[in-house]
Amino acid sequence: MTTQKFDCGRYQHRATRFYAKQMIACGALAVFLLGGAHAFAQTPDSVKTLEEVIVRDVRVSNTAPLTTSNVTHKELDEARGAVSIPFMIETMPSVVASGENGTVGATSLRIRGVDASRINVNINGITLNDPESQTVFWYNIPNIGGMTQSMQIQRGVGASTGGSPAFGAAINMQTLNAKGSPYGSADIGFGSWNTRQYSLSAGTGIMKSGLSFDFAYSGLTSDGFLRGGGTDQQSFYGGLSWYGHRTLVKLLAIVGSQTSGITWDGADSAKLNADPTYNPSGEYEMDGKVMYYPKETDNYWQQHYQLYVSHLLTDQWSIKGVLNFTHGYGYYEQYKADKKYSKYSIDRGGKTDFVTRKLMNNNSITANLAANYNGEKLTLSFGDNLLYFDGYHYGNVIWVRDTAFQLPKEFEWYRYHGNKTDNSVYAKANYDFNPNLNAYADLQLRTVNYKLSGVTDDLKNINFNENYLFFNPKAGLNYRFSENQRAYFVAGISNREPTRSDIKDALANGDTVKAETMLDIELGYQIAKNRWAFKANLYAMLYKDQLTPNGRLSSSGYSLMENVERSYRLGIELEGGYQIARWMRLDANVTLSTNKVLDYTFSNFNDADSIVKLPDGTWTSLDVKKNTPLAMSPSIIGAAIATFTPIKDGKIQLIGKYVGKQYADNTGRECYAIDPYFLLNLRASYTWHLQNSNEIEAQLVVNNLLNHKYRLSAWVGDWYDDWSSETAISYYHSRGWLQQPGINFMARVMYRF
Repeated sequence: MTTQKFDCGRYQHRATRFYAKQMIACGALAVFLLGGAHAFAQTPDSVKTLEEVIVRDVRVSNTAPLTTSNVTHKELDEARGAVSIPFMIETMPSVVASGENGTVGATSLRIRGVDASRINVNINGITLNDPESQTVFWYNIPNIGGMTQSMQIQRGVGASTGGSPAFGAAINMQTLNAKGSPYGSADIGFGSWNTRQYSLSAGTGIMKSGLSFDFAYSGLTSDGFLRGGGTDQQSFYGGLSWYGHRTLVKLLAIVGSQTSGITWDGADSAKLNADPTYNPSGEYEMDGKVMYYPKETDNYWQQHYQLYVSHLLTDQWSIKGVLNFTHGYGYYEQYKADKKYSKYSIDRGGKTDFVTRKLMNNNSITANLAANYNGEKLTLSFGDNLLYFDGYHYGNVIWVRDTAFQLPKEFEWYRYHGNKTDNSVYAKANYDFNPNLNAYADLQLRTVNYKLSGVTDDLKNINFNENYLFFNPKAGLNYRFSENQRAYFVAGISNREPTRSDIKDALANGDTVKAETMLDIELGYQIAKNRWAFKANLYAMLYKDQLTPNGRLSSSGYSLMENVERSYRLGIELEGGYQIARWMRLDANVTLSTNKVLDYTFSNFNDADSIVKLPDGTWTSLDVKKNTPLAMSPSIIGAAIATFTPIKDGKIQLIGKYVGKQYADNTGRECYAIDPYFLLNLRASYTWHLQNSNEIEAQLVVNNLLNHKYRLSAWVGDWYDDWSSETAISYYHSRGWLQQPGINFMARVMYRF
C-alpha cells in the first residue's frame, strides 16, 4: 500500500490552549480560595438586584408584551447531556436544532424558521454574534450552557440590544452568579462515538471582603458519527466579582478552543445508502486508491474579556458600564484535488493537488453604557452600545503534490480586510396606567458602517463600503386579568444589514444585496394555575427583501442567501403543562404556521426536461411565477415532555420532538423537500444526598430511542448541459444530504459540594 506524506510543517497555536498544568493551577487556586473566610457581604436581595442591573436593559419581565421563554440554571444543567445549546433548548417553542455530525461538532438552530445569523445572541447584554457572519458558532465556546446562570428566549423582534437586531428571536444569557457560600462540582460523561465529556467548576461564595471568584473548565472529545468528524473542544470561564454596598464590579474571561473535522459537505443518497457515516471531506485518489487527508479540520480559538460595573445610585436609579474585548483566530485546512495552479494565483499551467488553509484573524471591542429607572409606575432603560470590529481573511497554500514545483514558504494566494462600526442608541419604557394595564415602548436608532477591501479566495477584487441607518421601533400593551393571567399585544419593526458572505457572494455574481426589513405583530394570552399552565401566541412576521437560503453552500460551509422582495410568516404557538399527579407531569408545545414567498420566479422542471431554440433564435422557458414555501421553514414544529418521579430523587423523562416537512430552497419543488421526522429521547437521573449538602447524580440520556433514520439537507442545485445540442439545453437537479445518527447515548456522573 502506498502512503503519502504531507510536509506541511508544524503549526504553532497563537491563542490560548489548555494543558493539565494549567488545569491543576486553576483547581489549586479555587481550593485555596474556597478554604478562605467567607460570608454574605450583602443581603441576598441586594446581590440579586446588582446582578440584575447587568441584564435589565436586555431582559424583560412578564409585564412586558413580548413573547418569551425563560430557562433556569437547573434546567440547563439537566440538559447538558445534549452537549450544545441548540440541543439543550430544542424543546422550547418553535425551536429546531440541527447538527452536521449528530449532537457533537457543528450545531445550529432555527426559531420560527429563521436561521442562526438572524437570531441575536447576547451574554450579559453583550452580543455574542460574530459581527461579519452575524451568527454564533456554538462549538467555538464548548459548554457555554454550563457557564450560564439563566437564559431568556424572546421570539419575534425581541427587546433592543447591541449588534444586529433580532429577525426571528433573541437569546439572552447571563453568566454564573456568585453564591452565598463556597461550592464546587465535577462532571464526567461518556457516550456514543467514544464521546468523552468532562467539567469542573467551583466558587468561593461572597467573602467578607465582598470578593467572589468563580471558575469553570470543560472539555469534550469525540470521534463523531461521521468518518473524519472527530472533535476536541475545551473552554474556560473565570469570574472575579466585588460586591460593595451599592456597587458590583465583575471581571470575566471566557475562552474556547476547538478542532473539528469538516462535515458540512454532505453526500448524495447513493453514497449514504452504502455507508451512512460517509463523509467526502478530504477525499482524493492516489495510484487508483481512495485516500483521506487526515488534517481536514476546522480550527478556532476565541477569547472574550469583559468588565462590568453596576451601581445603584438611588432606590430607583441604577447605571451600568461594560467593556468587552473579543479575539478570534482560526483556519480551515483542506485537501484540494486536481485544481488549476491559476486558482491559487500561481503563474503556471496545468493542475495538481493542494493543501490549503483559509485563515481568519479578528478583534472587536464593545462598549456599553446604560441607565435604568424603576419607579412606582414607570420603568425606563436607555443606553448606547458601540462595537468596533477589525478582521482579516486570507489563505495560504501549504503543500503541493507536484514535486517539480517549488512552493514558496507559506504562499498566500488571497487576503481581504473587513472593518465594521456599529452603534446603537436605544430607549425602553414601561408605564402602568393602573394595576391591570401597562404600555411598553422600545426605540432603537442604529448606524452601521461596513467595509470590505482586498482580493477574495476566488481572486476577485472586492471594494465595498456601505453606511446603513436603521430605526427599529416597538410598542405594545399588556393587560393583567389577575396575578397569573395576562394578555398582550405588540408590534415592532426590525431592519438589518446583510452578512459578509451575502455581500461577497452577490458581488462575485455581479449582483446587489439589500438590507432587509420585518414588521412583527404578536398577540398573546397566558394563564397559570396551581397544577396547570397554558400559553397561546399569534404572530405575523411580514418581510421586505428578506434574505433567505437559496439551497447552496459557500466553499466554507455558509448557506448562501438571496433577497426575496415580499414574504411572510404567519403562525400560532401553543404551549401548556399539567401536573397530573405528584409523580407525573406533562408539558407540550406546538407551532402551526404558513411561511411563504410571494410571486417567486423560478425554473420548474423534471430531470432531463429541455428548453429548445425557436426558429426566430429565442429560447423557450421553464420559468414559473407563484407563491412558494420559504426555505427551511416547517409548517409544524412540536415538542412534548412526560416527566415521571416514581421515587424521591429519581426522575425519568420521555422527550418527543416533531419537525414537519420543509424545503431546502425557496421553490417548493418536491425534489428538494426534506421529509418530516419525529425523535423520541429518554433522560433518566437519580441523586444520592450525602453529608454536608454534598450529592452525587447519575444521568443517562438516550437520543433517538426509536432509531429513526432521517436526513437533513446539506445543499441543492440545478445544473444543465448545453454540449449535446446547439438547439436544446437539458436541466437536472442535484443535492447533498447530512445523514443523522440513529440511537445514541450519553451517561454522566456529577458530584456537587
